Amino acid sequence: MAAITAALVKELREKTGVGMMDCKKALAETDGDFEAAVDWLRKKGLSKAAKKADRVAAEGLVAVATDGGKGAVVEVNSETDFVARNETFQAAVAEIATLTMTAGSDVETIKAATMASGETVESGLTNLIATIGENMSLRRAATVEANPGVVSSYVHNPAADGLGAIGVLVGLKSEGDAGKLAELGRKIAMHVAAGSPAVAVAIDVDGVDAEIANKEREVFADQARQSGKPEQIIEKMVEGRMRKFYEEVVLLKQAFVMDPDNTIEQVLANASKELGTSVELTGFVRMALGEGVEKKEEDFAAEVAAATGQS
Repeated sequence: MAAITAALVKELREKTGVGMMDCKKALAETDGDFEAAVDWLRKKGLSKAAKKADRVAAEGLVAVATDGGKGAVVEVNSETDFVARNETFQAAVAEIATLTMTAGSDVETIKAATMASGETVESGLTNLIATIGENMSLRRAATVEANPGVVSSYVHNPAADGLGAIGVLVGLKSEGDAGKLAELGRKIAMHVAAGSPAVAVAIDVDGVDAEIANKEREVFADQARQSGKPEQIIEKMVEGRMRKFYEEVVLLKQAFVMDPDNTIEQVLANASKELGTSVELTGFVRMALGEGVEKKEEDFAAEVAAATGQS
């Protein structure tokens, strides 16, 4: 039997695009014969999966999972929305979200986590690619905690329980009634999902990136100076526009979509009075499927013409 070195495993991975563990297993099964290992992987359908890795995967599912004061949301992409309706794919994505609550938000750590089947998340996705025939990838993940308290979730237009195109987590730290906190958190999560009047980027004003805030202030100042008004007036105009800016991008400053007369901050203050204890927003995440992924535009008519030899 030929020695199975790290270099040989690396070479096999580079040629086939298959994960390290599967390459090592292939070499072990073929007594270190490189070409036989390539064939072994092909027969298992794994190298077939690797060939799909360069395809754009911008569809798929966002999944949420919560357990008391912990919550996780993940995005697992596929090439078409058809796969999102596949029950095997749905079950895998839901399990990955659950594992993320323990593994944390680092994608590589999640990939190394062990699924109920005994395989890693990375191997599980590779096998799904081979079985279903589409490229898939765990794109990103996030977690929210509230201790003591609850993490609530909301999925917009769910494809299945906890699975859909937009997933939101909201953490509420409080010693109040867990059921009422969960209900309030879900309503705030629905507000975040709606993105009204704008998608929030921070919990409070201090959480807004200073560079972004300074850039907005500069733009507002330049616009105000065009009015020809005195500097002291310009300063007041800028402050007024900055308040409006924060009302749009800071969650606590936004008007609650279900009760526009109150901000989220006021809603939490009212909840604190009702529950007899403080209610604090510890964090939130809004994850929409395919955000920032450049989708390949297909010219279907041209594709058919090319396939039939027509010009």
